[in-house]
Amino acid sequence: MKIFCTRPGCSRPNNDFTDLDDHKTLKTVQQKYCTTCGMPLILDGRYLPQKLLGQGGFGAAFLALDRRSPGMRECVVKQFQPAGDLSPQQMELALNLFEREAVVLDDLGRKHPAIPDLLAYFPLEASGWQGKKSAQYFYLVQEFIDGQNLEEELAQKGQLSPAEVLEVLKGILDILKFVHGHDVIHRDIKPSNIMRDRNSGRLFLLDFGAVKQVTQGAASGGVGRSTGIYSMGFAPPEQMAGRSVFPSTDLYALAVTCIMLLTGKPPQELFDSYSNRWDWRKYVQVSNHLGDVLDKMLLPTPSDRYGSAEQVLLALQPPIPKPPIPKPPTPQPQPVNPTVIPTPTPAANPQATVNPTYSNLPVPVQPTPPPSPVKVSPIASQSRQFSTLEVLTGAAFTGFEGALLLVAIGNLIRVPAISTLLWLVVLAGLFFAQNRRIIEKYDLLIIAIISLAIVFFIPPLRGSYASQIILVPMFGALCATAVTALFRLVYKFLSQIL
Repeated sequence: MKIFCTRPGCSRPNNDFTDLDDHKTLKTVQQKYCTTCGMPLILDGRYLPQKLLGQGGFGAAFLALDRRSPGMRECVVKQFQPAGDLSPQQMELALNLFEREAVVLDDLGRKHPAIPDLLAYFPLEASGWQGKKSAQYFYLVQEFIDGQNLEEELAQKGQLSPAEVLEVLKGILDILKFVHGHDVIHRDIKPSNIMRDRNSGRLFLLDFGAVKQVTQGAASGGVGRSTGIYSMGFAPPEQMAGRSVFPSTDLYALAVTCIMLLTGKPPQELFDSYSNRWDWRKYVQVSNHLGDVLDKMLLPTPSDRYGSAEQVLLALQPPIPKPPIPKPPTPQPQPVNPTVIPTPTPAANPQATVNPTYSNLPVPVQPTPPPSPVKVSPIASQSRQFSTLEVLTGAAFTGFEGALLLVAIGNLIRVPAISTLLWLVVLAGLFFAQNRRIIEKYDLLIIAIISLAIVFFIPPLRGSYASQIILVPMFGALCATAVTALFRLVYKFLSQIL
């Protein structure tokens, strides 16, 4: 049987023991040691690591077998190593914190089916190796989920549909509702920490960041904040700054996870650092309802986001349509029997006269006309904000085309008034086409090349005007880009101080 060494940096971690192929020996042997570094291999007297599943800055995860279970059950062994050279007092504090967090994980796993069960936790002190001092390690043993995490699923299948992402969002929100209700913050939500079971399709939430924080926080005397415990691109500003974390901290990371699954792009490509906002909706078509919910979860200030997973679940419910206002019934005139003359009622005012024929008839009520529908401008509903790159690209294209047309029209039409009017009309058409997104992205480059080729091969412009045809448009593009960038910077500066 092969046993994998869990010491970090072991040069030959695979160990093969033929005597363990015997079932009786496997069940009764006390311990085995790595033939390379001397690390104890049978963890806590029962767990036999088989292979490395993953490794990070805080430790590693191994697939292991439990030799004390009847069927040699598979499980996941997670190893954590405290950061720095700790004193005995700090090591004792780390052990106490580790035990406290293990109790929390055990409680969560037993009470929620989508959180893996905690099977065991224990420390292990390994002897020194290659001149290093003995090292202290902490181990968690959890239920093995046979499946694929969403990062692997994204790499294999490509981006998920909005319906699939909505299913993931609701599933993880249901788990977070339970977790936050037990005063626990996950701290490290990302696609690789969400596992989909291969058989049932159920989503599991893995790798709570609290235990990782224990391994680092012992050197500072405890765990109170989130310094260093986050995944770049998924953590909100308060977590990256090492300040307090909240339920909305997990909601932010979950929203980043969702837009990554929707677009298939890493978070770094979806965040516009110039405007300090997420710019993801141009890459995928989603309903305004789902998009608005995700955008609110992505706000930089914790108090501006949803305060709980339950609030997000309520916001995701489709809005209830208002019942139509019933129209008042049209009054029908009462028929009057001409043979019956009603007796006049004495008036309180003796001078008032009453018509006995019409005094008892109902007064018709004029129905209130229904409000006229509000017309929504199709331009406003279709408009979408331009990114900084799109603005600068459009400016370069407009400057290039404007200068090229100026050279061509000015030399072909010698009447200044006509050539200027024609130039302004064409330039206005270019502005309109870009603003309505009739032409964008690669269309700009294609149109610029085609127009340059057409103007260059016009016989009257060849020869003495060839240098103008090439240099003047390039100069116009540079000038337009520079002026647009300067205006953009001035606008940003004024908007911040006013």
